Amino acid sequence: MATLEHTAGKSNSFRSLLIRLLLLGVFIIGVRFAYVIVIAGESCTVADFCFSSFHETLSLVIAGAGAAVKPLAVESTTAGGAASPARPEIYTSKEWTNAVRFYSSVLKHLIAGGYLSPASKSLCVETPTGRDVFTMREIGVKSTVGISRKAVKPLVKSGRGHRIPFPTRSFDFIFSGEGSLERSPFPAEFAAEVSRTLKPEGFAVFHLVNPNDTYSFNSFLDLFDSCFVLVKSRYIKGFDSSMPQIREIVLKKECDDVDAVHKLVKVDYFGGGEDDSSDKCSVPEYKHDLVKNAEPLISMEPLKPWITLKRNLKNIKYLSSMVDISFKRRYVYVDVGARSYGSSIGSWFRKQYPKQNKTFHVYAIEADRTFHPEYALKKAVTLVPYAAWVKNETLTFEIHRDPGEQVEVKGRGMGRIQPLQGSSSEDFDGEVEKIKGFDFAAWLKNTVSKNDFVVMKMDVEGTEFDLIPRLFETGAICLVDEIFLECHYNRWQRCCPGQRSAKYEKTYDQCLQLFNSLRQSGVLVHQWW
Repeated sequence: MATLEHTAGKSNSFRSLLIRLLLLGVFIIGVRFAYVIVIAGESCTVADFCFSSFHETLSLVIAGAGAAVKPLAVESTTAGGAASPARPEIYTSKEWTNAVRFYSSVLKHLIAGGYLSPASKSLCVETPTGRDVFTMREIGVKSTVGISRKAVKPLVKSGRGHRIPFPTRSFDFIFSGEGSLERSPFPAEFAAEVSRTLKPEGFAVFHLVNPNDTYSFNSFLDLFDSCFVLVKSRYIKGFDSSMPQIREIVLKKECDDVDAVHKLVKVDYFGGGEDDSSDKCSVPEYKHDLVKNAEPLISMEPLKPWITLKRNLKNIKYLSSMVDISFKRRYVYVDVGARSYGSSIGSWFRKQYPKQNKTFHVYAIEADRTFHPEYALKKAVTLVPYAAWVKNETLTFEIHRDPGEQVEVKGRGMGRIQPLQGSSSEDFDGEVEKIKGFDFAAWLKNTVSKNDFVVMKMDVEGTEFDLIPRLFETGAICLVDEIFLECHYNRWQRCCPGQRSAKYEKTYDQCLQLFNSLRQSGVLVHQWW
């Protein structure tokens, strides 16, 4: 009896040992599985470039010109050593095959040009399928990884173009295919991240669709800091209907100025900020070419300007109807002399200006406090409650009215500003109020950058003859892409035939000279009413 109990005890102990060994084996397998999938497949340390390479046997058949299309054989080795297809529904499709052949040709051309080498640590940005990553590894650039919003293991890890999940100076080569930069809602941040993660002397290659005009092409180049130089630009045939023709642009990073990114300083209406008031600029030649396509100016003084200038609105050739504006950091509309929201922001800009589906932030510059309360309820509108002027100083706000002019229900009529010193308010028979004026040119330079698309409407009751020269003097004029300017002169009155306005001293010829000087300087300006 004792012998039987002893034997049973041994059997139970042995069974318990086997169970423990089995559980340990399962645990080890589970840990290794987690490592392969999570670590090697997606979260590799970039500095070591431990990307999950294909342990599998890859056989890529790239047919030559005119050859029959053959499927791509992508095989993975199973635990038993037998080969089995890995995601054959993707890797053997005609679309995949055509894409890989296309990338193979493009990348080999870049290797031949010296922009890419098998030793390059490379990144493919915003690649949802990983076809470019697959091709780069296949042609010998083994240290290649892709990023996209959704990971595609083992080719692509999770990341976005405007938030690249790798340390600074990680890559020798960065590739942005399939128009990923122009589709990004954050093109400036995208470019800044490419700049940050690319090593000095490294190359960045972009495949784009839209920069077919000189404005958009230069806007694209302006996204990158001064360390980047254009090396090459060419047109190539695409591989599907979404991109039938591609513009390939090659940039080289020649220095390591990680701080050479476009930054805005904090807006300060009355402070000096970081403005250099003597920083003159030259409007680029490609903007001069755009002016040549603008509608002609009205050369003869209109007898009924309130009709003629309003009708001329339908003849305006908007900048955004002539060029692509995709490669911009922000989209800004500055209404100088905005008056009420419905005066021009709501009635014209929001409804009629062609915005190419871009969201514009509006700055309403209006000194008349009567209009201020309504702006508190408007979204994407910043009220600047002061008068645009040539410097920071106290001004007088004078309300002039012509004979027969009706007092408006909202507001107090059209006001003109004058410096406090030298003001003739004592002899003035209308309404007078003291207001704050601010250096508009300095404010503009501290608020927008050359990477922004800036549209301006200016209706300042004669002060345009002070503000426009100041914009040129400070170089702020180069930050404005398009101006809608109402020029005030002693025009014929609607109420009183044969009488001119007593508000303004300038003539129509002087207004025409102002418009012509702007256009001759390369500024796209339109006659506003």
